[in-house]
Amino acid sequence: MALTFISLKPLTRIALGLTCLIGFATPAAAQQDVGIQVGIVQRFGDRAKDTLTLKANPGDRLTVRFDTNGKPETLTAQELKLEIATQSLSEPVTDERVVFSTHRSFESAEDQAQEWRKQGIEVEIAQPERWQVWAKREVYNTPLLRRLLLQSLQAKGIQTARIESRTMKEVPRPTWVINGFRYTRDVLDISSGSNVIQVDREKDDNPNRPYGGALRIQPNAYGNYTLVNFVGIETYLRGVVPHEIGTWAPQPVLEAQAVLARTYALRNIRRFAIDNYQLCATTQCQVYRGLDGAAASTDKAISATRGLVLTYQNELVDAVYSSTSGGVTSGFNDIWHGWDRPYLRTVVDSVKPMWDIQNRTLADERNFREFLKQKKGFNEDGTDMFRWRYEVPMAQLNQELREYLTAIRHPLINFKTIQNIKVLARSNGGRILKSAIITDAGTIELEKDDIQTVFEAPASTLFHVDAWMDKNRVKGFIFTGGGFGHGVGMSQVGSYNLGRLGWSSDRILSFYFPGTQLQPINNSITIWRDHSTEQTSAR
Repeated sequence: MALTFISLKPLTRIALGLTCLIGFATPAAAQQDVGIQVGIVQRFGDRAKDTLTLKANPGDRLTVRFDTNGKPETLTAQELKLEIATQSLSEPVTDERVVFSTHRSFESAEDQAQEWRKQGIEVEIAQPERWQVWAKREVYNTPLLRRLLLQSLQAKGIQTARIESRTMKEVPRPTWVINGFRYTRDVLDISSGSNVIQVDREKDDNPNRPYGGALRIQPNAYGNYTLVNFVGIETYLRGVVPHEIGTWAPQPVLEAQAVLARTYALRNIRRFAIDNYQLCATTQCQVYRGLDGAAASTDKAISATRGLVLTYQNELVDAVYSSTSGGVTSGFNDIWHGWDRPYLRTVVDSVKPMWDIQNRTLADERNFREFLKQKKGFNEDGTDMFRWRYEVPMAQLNQELREYLTAIRHPLINFKTIQNIKVLARSNGGRILKSAIITDAGTIELEKDDIQTVFEAPASTLFHVDAWMDKNRVKGFIFTGGGFGHGVGMSQVGSYNLGRLGWSSDRILSFYFPGTQLQPINNSITIWRDHSTEQTSAR
């Protein structure tokens, strides 16, 4: 079967907000698959004595390709053990960058990046650990240019940008042995006759995980390496759907998840442009575990929806989903920054008229607390995370806040204790839009899901907070809420109930993504376009 790989080259055009139509099969060639690039090991070389073992299936061989002095070389082996060798540099090298901001999500980082671009500053989005916005390295490519940029920002009163630097005396390099010879290269391509390769990273929980397609070791932006899986999207879904929704859900639910996973992957190919691949294999994208866990039920759902994607006005939607909504889904702007997505709106997660949100807005604190007391009649009734309550002692909260302030280099890092935690504003659907942590040294104001970056306890932004009292002393704080995850788009737990009620997959998708259309992948569909400069209609 032919694979049409989506090139990274057009990503520049996507980031600039232009319509980009790349590599899609037309309906007449519906069996043609779309190839994507997934970073399945994103930080190879960040551990001391890091090791990756790649194996062919029994009776098969690996084909290994790399360059030697500019000439291509090809070798074969049944197994390849990649190790990290430390190479000393002839003289120390300083690696530095201008960091504008740090974010919990790619969506918010991308919105911030667009704001910098509007000011004429070239930026790029990175993920060394959390998502960050950097000054574009190839533009600000000297120490002088980076410092002039920082000075100009500070002159405008912008104090959040900073220079991060490190001096390196040695660097990691991938190395391996074949036929008694040791090779050290930065780029290495690996394929097999069966198009299946077993991957085992030492100390990982699941050894010998099989991946379809081909692999490549390549450098990333953080001084180590990424193992990238080149794979057809329909094969990719076999390693996503079982791990995101389970294999036991009603068939319409599995089909809805397959459509969303396919749409999400194609919509988000721009995420790792800085590292020269497209998607990751974690919850920062979608959980992807190769062919490990593929099942007949999910394979059937993938096959039944082959090539189908969800669109809004002929553009791929942000096909997001989370575990549990808590009884009401979030609008896009309830959680992230960026232009509004009209199809991602507040929806009461019930087939019954449980709550009139237009007349009893959850932005009102009294209404919100009353809503959280409702525990029957929703699609998620009786599930573990539909409603929750966590009592957190002050010492733990202080430690979590201190770690957060240290990570972002906040001036209040030397505070002694939290005095209060307040919700300042909620969305119509009850999600926290603004909150404040009041300490003895001052107040830290947070927006949207930033509070989940600070504290471990809240499982969503659908919660209220109260002092945990011990006589007349504040012992800590109590977080009472509902849902697990961001709550935008489809509730996976809620979809289970709709599937049990006999709803079809397209009806489930329409419930959680109002106004969208289901259609086959084709060259008329826009993958992604920047709408931030457009005037959007009110919800």
